[in-house]
Amino acid sequence: MSAPLASIRELTLALPEGADRGYAVAEMSFSVRAGEILCIVGESGSGKSVCAQAMLGLLPMSIRPLHGEILFDGMDLARFGPAEWRDLRGRRIAMIFQEPMTALNPSMRVGDQIAEMFEAHDLLDPAGRRRRARELAREVELPEPDTILRAFPHQLSGGQRQRVMIAMALALEPSLLIADEPTTALDVTTQAQILRLIRDLQGRRGMGVVFITHDFGIVSDIADRVVVLEKGKVVEQGPTAQVLSHPCHPYTQALLDAVPSRRPAQRPALRGGELVCEVEHLSKTYVSRTGLFAGRRVVSAVRDVSFTIRKGETLGLVGESGSGKSTVARLVARLLDLDEGRVRLGGTDLAQLRGRKLREARRRVQMVFQDPFASLNPRRRVGSSIADGPVASGIARKLALERARTLLELVGLDRRAAERLPHEFSGGQRQRIGIARALALEPSLLVADEPVSALDVSVQKQVLDLLEELKSRLELAMLFITHDLHVAAKICDRIAVMSKGEIVEMKSATELFSHPEHPYTKALLAAVPGRARS
Repeated sequence: MSAPLASIRELTLALPEGADRGYAVAEMSFSVRAGEILCIVGESGSGKSVCAQAMLGLLPMSIRPLHGEILFDGMDLARFGPAEWRDLRGRRIAMIFQEPMTALNPSMRVGDQIAEMFEAHDLLDPAGRRRRARELAREVELPEPDTILRAFPHQLSGGQRQRVMIAMALALEPSLLIADEPTTALDVTTQAQILRLIRDLQGRRGMGVVFITHDFGIVSDIADRVVVLEKGKVVEQGPTAQVLSHPCHPYTQALLDAVPSRRPAQRPALRGGELVCEVEHLSKTYVSRTGLFAGRRVVSAVRDVSFTIRKGETLGLVGESGSGKSTVARLVARLLDLDEGRVRLGGTDLAQLRGRKLREARRRVQMVFQDPFASLNPRRRVGSSIADGPVASGIARKLALERARTLLELVGLDRRAAERLPHEFSGGQRQRIGIARALALEPSLLVADEPVSALDVSVQKQVLDLLEELKSRLELAMLFITHDLHVAAKICDRIAVMSKGEIVEMKSATELFSHPEHPYTKALLAAVPGRARS
């Protein structure tokens, strides 16, 4: 067996005083070989991303190395200075970041950003840099490379931006590639394309890859070996098949048990329940100009969408990014004005309401958003944020605050949490607060727009279980937007599949997974990462 390309040995990194524990990682050891893909898995806060930062000398000032070694090609990187790191980064070790829109410069064309990799290391002349950028764009399978290289990041899709990041990471032909959650924000088909691309490039170039993820479907698809982290410590590592099929540590077992099954949950058929929401022939078109003297660009975001939701039922809307799912959610909640169609809630057509009547009716449909931190006011205590809706509807503030405390208990938090600020909570806790706020106005319809996509697998399970329990207890109707078919299988009674603004197939979750009919539905199901456990 070949010697490791990179190794971490007994590494301990201290967190600043006042953190929830004393170290980011403690006595951590693992290695990766050339031609191998090593997946590091664990919950948020387990130390996964800190490992990546340590291997690239990008640790924040607040995290102090206490002891241990970071070895690469016989060198101890823990002893490197700034000049040595600048020479190593990109050339020998490269990284793909989780959010390409944040990592890319919004004011530079993407071709210039790829070429900049060569300029930073004083390689090639300007013409050679442009030529090499074009070759890399083709290698990472960007469509119409010449057009895309002239584009700015905001003009590309999420998958295209991630391909640009991969091209930049591969520009100087590194020996080791670190990928930190590179597919988390991508829909299932784009994710499958990026995973295949990384695997193919790694195979052709013989690189070692450290792939950080919390998705065990990805692990089973791509990894040769797995390292499992819990609170900064390695609790289990070994070949992928062994760890996924015969996990030894209770934490690994708990993580695998939390993964949603691809098989839909067995649910009693809902017949004759009260009709809560009727959506008929919904359409929405956006018109924009691409330049001062350019013609209009017309995008039909939603076309002739119709569905119903009954009391106690969850209807899932699934599809790729840009399929129109979130636009439908905002049209149903009347956060957008529709061009055509009707949204009836309890017999009232929300599309026809304006002003005070719309405000009164809107309280019956509430949203849970994808990013709870962005949707909460960081300067207001969460009790006040939950109480704001009822207060605006005429309820006395003292009574609304008491109701907020009761709702916090309902979603599994302490009443005293009402006095704290959003930054004092974890991602899963903030999503529970978002759910409590949505319930404050006692809606009959809950619209959940990708409410668990940013959460790790165990917290995701907790939030899904909570939504299921609340729906049953309060007899809510729910419209659940997701691109994760495992999540849809767990929580939805019926599923509507959207493509290019239209519903192409709609049936019970069990039927959809066992007998998909439309080619697009079949393609979505085929793109789901392999299951660690079914």
